[in-house]
Amino acid sequence: MEMETTNLNKYALAVLGSLLATMALGVISSAIFAAHKPIKPGYDLPVPKEEASAAGAPKEAPEEPLPILLAHADATKGQSDTKACQACHNFEKGAGPKVGPPLWGVVGRPMASIPGFAYSDALKAMGKTWTYEEIFKFIKEPKADVAGTKMAYPGEKDPAKRADILAYLQTLSDAPVPFPK
Repeated sequence: MEMETTNLNKYALAVLGSLLATMALGVISSAIFAAHKPIKPGYDLPVPKEEASAAGAPKEAPEEPLPILLAHADATKGQSDTKACQACHNFEKGAGPKVGPPLWGVVGRPMASIPGFAYSDALKAMGKTWTYEEIFKFIKEPKADVAGTKMAYPGEKDPAKRADILAYLQTLSDAPVPFPK
């Protein structure tokens, strides 16, 4: 009988030792891999632009005037900056529309004037001509410039790149429109 009690004690000690080792491992791993507690609980929600500027957010630096940007613009860089545009627009003379209208001779052309192309009502209602200033403003953020435009391009924020694109567009004409002074 003494033998059975000894074996029972050994088994009980093994089970209790395993439980103790498991608990110790849990405490040690919790100390090593402790969850980061935020300083302020919760999530920061996005703030609309109007509120952000009112809250003292830094203002954008004013852009250089367009004539100065165009004086330093590089048409070769502009051509490479139009890679995204080439997915939707043709740049070759006489090429028809793709998803967007062709851009050969766009500077000086009335807005929404390519026959047969389905322009948005918002662009048709503009009734303006594509000048360097209008294109510069439009390609910065098309949806903000012409609310309701079908153009899906998010825009080019860098004014130097936009000026390079305008310099390239100037080369896409039989009678290039001179840059503004």
